[in-house]
Amino acid sequence: MAEPVVLDRQAADYTLVRDTIQYISERWRDQPELETIAAAVGTDANHLHRVFTRWAGLTPKAFVQALTLDQARRMLNDSASILDTAYEVGLSGPGRLHDLFVTHEAMSPGAYKARGGGVTIAYGFHSSPFGTAVVMATDRGLAGLAFADPGEEQRSFEDMATRWPAAAFVHDPEVTAPYARQVFDPGFWSHDRPLRLVFIGSDFEVRVWETLLRIPLGKATTYSDIARHIGNPKAVRAVGSAVGRNPISFVVPCHRVLGRQGDLCGYHWGLTRKKAILGWETGLVNKLSGTE
Repeated sequence: MAEPVVLDRQAADYTLVRDTIQYISERWRDQPELETIAAAVGTDANHLHRVFTRWAGLTPKAFVQALTLDQARRMLNDSASILDTAYEVGLSGPGRLHDLFVTHEAMSPGAYKARGGGVTIAYGFHSSPFGTAVVMATDRGLAGLAFADPGEEQRSFEDMATRWPAAAFVHDPEVTAPYARQVFDPGFWSHDRPLRLVFIGSDFEVRVWETLLRIPLGKATTYSDIARHIGNPKAVRAVGSAVGRNPISFVVPCHRVLGRQGDLCGYHWGLTRKKAILGWETGLVNKLSGTE
């Protein structure tokens, strides 16, 4: 009976973090004090400090610093080469933790051309550190992961379902719950039980999504670097479209793709959520490397 309590607190934490990030994004030039931010989001400074530290592994001040343009540019250091060297032994470490525990395959081209025809996709709504997660799975692995704010769950599901309009969708949270735990709880990231992904997309989209998996925690790359990596440097706009259609958010880290100058650009599930994910990952990397 303990799990629902944990999930409720997780959802409440994210709501407070989301509102705080949104406020800071709008007022960062004023350099607001913690007390001012807390009052704006309807809580007290001590509570806000505790929630941020618990949720992100960072203090609010450190979290804001993790989202600065300077930090984004540091993440982009060697962004082109990171795609080529990410799987070399020399880059083992905290940044490698998540991608090492993921294995993937592509659905047959025929299934994609049939727009998911003949494929049954189970779906469920689950709490996550970034709001409600819409988790979708076939019998071969995780096929979709989206996010929703309160009251937007059905809209997010319908957004995902339009990607494979001929598929059969079955609401079955018992099937999707283990995927949600494995995705969002680092304690479930294990070499012995890799997270299985199945990509349902065009050949070009799958190549882009596979490239995204090479971006380690705490690092970032650009659309043009991805285009060069897949051998089509002029396809920057097509790469951007494929990144935007990434069906497995967070796990396939499209949030780690930035503009050439370090700007965060857009995110299908909201720029505030992208900032939250990047900040959360910074806290995780710091924790794993012992620099928190």
